[in-house]
Amino acid sequence: MATATSVVQMDPKVSGYVGKTHKMLINGKWVDAASGKTFPTYNPATGEVLSNIAEGDKEDINRAVKAARAAFETGAWSKISHSDRSRMIWKLADLLEQHLEEFAQLESLDNGKALKVARAADVPLAIDHFRYYAGWATKIEGNTIPFSGAPQGKFFAYTSREPIGVVGQIIPWNFPLLMAAWKLAPALAAGCTIVLKPAEQTPLTALRLGELVQEAGFPDGVVNIIPGYGETAGAALAAHDDVDKVAFTGSTEVGKLIVHAAAGNLKKVSLELGGKSPNIVFDDADVEATIPGAASAIFFNQGQTCCAGSRLFIQKDIFDKVVEGISEKASKIRVRQGFDPDCDMGPLVSEEQLNRVVGYMDSGKKEGARATVGGSREGTKGYFVKPTVLVDTTDKMKVVREEIFGPVVTASPFNSIDEIAAKANDTVYGLAAGIWTKDIKKAHALAAKIKAGTVWINCYNVFDATMPFGGYKQSGWGREMGHEVLKNYTEVKSVCAAL
Repeated sequence: MATATSVVQMDPKVSGYVGKTHKMLINGKWVDAASGKTFPTYNPATGEVLSNIAEGDKEDINRAVKAARAAFETGAWSKISHSDRSRMIWKLADLLEQHLEEFAQLESLDNGKALKVARAADVPLAIDHFRYYAGWATKIEGNTIPFSGAPQGKFFAYTSREPIGVVGQIIPWNFPLLMAAWKLAPALAAGCTIVLKPAEQTPLTALRLGELVQEAGFPDGVVNIIPGYGETAGAALAAHDDVDKVAFTGSTEVGKLIVHAAAGNLKKVSLELGGKSPNIVFDDADVEATIPGAASAIFFNQGQTCCAGSRLFIQKDIFDKVVEGISEKASKIRVRQGFDPDCDMGPLVSEEQLNRVVGYMDSGKKEGARATVGGSREGTKGYFVKPTVLVDTTDKMKVVREEIFGPVVTASPFNSIDEIAAKANDTVYGLAAGIWTKDIKKAHALAAKIKAGTVWINCYNVFDATMPFGGYKQSGWGREMGHEVLKNYTEVKSVCAAL
């Protein structure tokens, strides 16, 4: 572990921010929870309390939804031009860029991830996301429709796309700021108003972003931020009868609860859920590029990535070579606190997540899997685990079937392309997949057979605001990003006039 003298010094604005009790944002005001309750958020590197946060529940959700409804129906947001909406979103991106280091440090403290990763990926991608959707605010269009069953000129028909209304958004703890951007940006571009519930483990960047939302000039009630627990605040938001749509990113288990909660008023639902993504290496792959790529596919963000390449399939002839290479990469990953400049992998987000991941590693070993590297907790302070490669696995093992959400990959050999397509699809999930081969014809043929929302060829974890992301099967409903996500936040209206 790093010494105190080797870590990056905390920005004074960050130390001041984490050192106070935080309120929630409702109708443009920072207010205490109706109950007066607060809850702690922890530093995963030490297990110590970072901040205390206002604990939202049903009454706070009611107040926030009421504010969002008023802003949408009769408030300033309902009268604003598309161009002004675009400028506000762009200004929010500019403000976020001005505070990049502050947000990177908050993200590293609250989530545990390496500060250098937050600086290079999380915050810049969030900025880009807001800018991309600032452009879309003026480009959401309908169509004119030529009638097929009436004489020409008898009817004039067209469609328009209108904002869906009040949106409840529930985001996870693995990429807190980026997931807030994924949710907020397209909803704002479409003209919706929002009640955002950040994960209770990582609320700090969402709350700080709320301050920038106000600074950017968004009218009161357009963005409301209610921190709290899923069982109370999240459940109340998903079930609220005056919410028109709920967007959730998180586990498949909770996603199913969201669907049930939304049934009361049949609100629209989009879900980006779990995964157990296959990462497939053929014997003609560029091994020198594949080994670091496959290692990053599972170890990036401490393996706390819904699309992590957690099932590694390697063609038999090069199986030992690739496993050895990835194991060597894993053994050199420096597991440190996020502010250490040498940190390659930070801690897991919470003690609960630590126990979950260690439990899966122990389960795999009890069922006969063997760790070529890692396989246990790292140290005794904080929520650190060793990057782990498991071999000698079978398709029935829990570590192969279930999402671990940690830096644990199972590696198994395969023989042919026909065999591997069936193996890749042998899961309840369908979020992502990776294919490594020099034969592009083979790569596209296999990509067509894999039931997954994203297939990467000779790369992994490549994201862009323009590229839709979401899953097949129990990995979710709908898509994030690209122009596809705008369907989540708009209703299509057909208008027909007799001439």
